Amino acid sequence: MKKHWTSIVWLSLMLPFLSVKGQVSDSMIHNPSFEIHTYCPQKVDALGVMNEVEGWWQPSRGSSDYFHACGTRECQTPRNKMGVQRAHSGEGYCGIYCSQENYREYLQTELREPLSAGKRYRVSFWTSLADKSPHAIATLSALLTRERIGDTTWEVLMQRELLQRNTTITESVRTYYRPQVSNPADKVLDNTTEWVEISGEFTAEGGEKFLTIGNFNSFNRSNVVATGKDYSVLPGAYYYIDDVSLICLDSLPPKQQPTTEEPREGDLVSIDGIYFATGQSELLQQSFRELSRLKELLEVHPNMRIELRGHTDDRGTVDFNQRLSEARAKAVADYLVSHGIQASRIEWNGYGKSQPVDSNDTEEGRQRNRRVEYRVLKK
Repeated sequence: MKKHWTSIVWLSLMLPFLSVKGQVSDSMIHNPSFEIHTYCPQKVDALGVMNEVEGWWQPSRGSSDYFHACGTRECQTPRNKMGVQRAHSGEGYCGIYCSQENYREYLQTELREPLSAGKRYRVSFWTSLADKSPHAIATLSALLTRERIGDTTWEVLMQRELLQRNTTITESVRTYYRPQVSNPADKVLDNTTEWVEISGEFTAEGGEKFLTIGNFNSFNRSNVVATGKDYSVLPGAYYYIDDVSLICLDSLPPKQQPTTEEPREGDLVSIDGIYFATGQSELLQQSFRELSRLKELLEVHPNMRIELRGHTDDRGTVDFNQRLSEARAKAVADYLVSHGIQASRIEWNGYGKSQPVDSNDTEEGRQRNRRVEYRVLKK
């Protein structure tokens, strides 16, 4: 199974950021983790219509699927008709079929607001190949368009353009879409145990309002490979999709570049911008930017060794807070190691509620006490 990444700053109460348990609130994407649904999923059906998930739909006749812990046996998480996988966050995710030329599935949503011309954006989503897929592909993509895509095809989604051949003849031509972000064609997405992030940056033309996820390439250009599984359930590549994000990079504060002057050996540093669901060690999606900064800091200083130190406020029992602080600190270490930092450079410890930095009598004070720090053991 996948690892559940955890992180650095302790914000156990996330009402401004959560609408339901595990649900990430993203400035550009509504229901990015597929947690909000009108009813629990009942069936995986190639002829059906996905209408359980708030804010998401299928833009073609290919029937996208919804999986949630509350669903029927074939639609549950973590175990379902297509395999076994825990959600990247929360309890739900979607699934799409992506390989065959004559049948494709896609996911589509409307952004909270149109993109601004000339601004830089970063789009990302997490994916995992279903266990029972006999094939895997490389070219999963994210496409931003001004208009909502709606097509009756079962096949690859393509643009339809009217070309005026002369004053009396107009011809309808289909051309392939060019997604703004796509997984590299030489990197096959064959991981069935862990979630893999697909992400990239682009400059908006302006007015893009709809995001569509899927494979927009032909079969021959999708780098299809066999996985060795049989065809008993499905004849191609099927992918789970979770935690979709779209942020405007021009609206973020300037990135702090690590320098040799900070931090110094012995410094104790608390990092802001990492969030958790209430009472859990589950890293929320908006935390990835800060985790990347910590990773980059360690890369810039290859001899640096740190101790990750987890803390909570005083609500909850001593034992619960101790275990929670340890779990979050350990998961931060796991994240860094999984992204190339040597395990020997990282220590982790949980301190529960024993070391507050502010009063626990106010929400502001408790928020400050819910944190992860790191101490520089060696520079």
